[in-house]
Amino acid sequence: MKRFYKMVSVEPRRKDDVDGFEIHLDGRPIKTQMKQILCAPTRPLADAIMGEWAAQGEQIIPDTMPLTQILNTKIDRVSAERDAMSAHIFKYLDTDLLCYRTDNPSAVGERQAAKWDPHLAWFEGRYGAALKITNGLAALSQDPAAHDAARTEVDALGADHFTVLQLVCGLSGSLVLALAFMRGAVSADDIFAAARVEETYKDEIFDVQKHGPDPAQDKKDKAMLYDLKAAQAYLTLLD
Repeated sequence: MKRFYKMVSVEPRRKDDVDGFEIHLDGRPIKTQMKQILCAPTRPLADAIMGEWAAQGEQIIPDTMPLTQILNTKIDRVSAERDAMSAHIFKYLDTDLLCYRTDNPSAVGERQAAKWDPHLAWFEGRYGAALKITNGLAALSQDPAAHDAARTEVDALGADHFTVLQLVCGLSGSLVLALAFMRGAVSADDIFAAARVEETYKDEIFDVQKHGPDPAQDKKDKAMLYDLKAAQAYLTLLD
């Protein structure tokens, strides 16, 4: 889409008894695809989103505005679909990345244990429920106590934090990592490293430092880390 505005500004919300800060283009509020006003809950977040819009060139490129996209998801999807989104998130506990290991080659399994076991220990320490792990292909069924604890935590999240949780959960394939992220126990870089254990091993085998990465995998990795960093920035700007 061609850029159609000159000035970007932030204005306090003055209607509907809703606190927040609207982002305006040439004095008019931005609206989401569902025609809702783009309203950030904090001034720092609104200022950062204003910066994303101000930085656009002749063409508006949505992929360069991750904070805007996260806020859009909150306003348009979470407000209308949270129950369905929650149900989808809770399925991750039985298929959590950290619980499915390999023993062939053994070096990968050892790296998985070294990288993932501390996160599972964090989950057990916080929620009082240990998660099962497997080297097989059959789906696990985690203890109901683990599900109950995760559900209680997720249900208590406000809309903004829930939006970030579901994003991180989908990116990492791990509800454990997403919950740890929300509690500040892991960073975007930590999640990226945990999600790439097998890929990191392959990089070493094929000497990526010398020969360069696979272009498709490199693009995928950069996009994932970009989105994780945006999720981290969004949380920081909420405070």
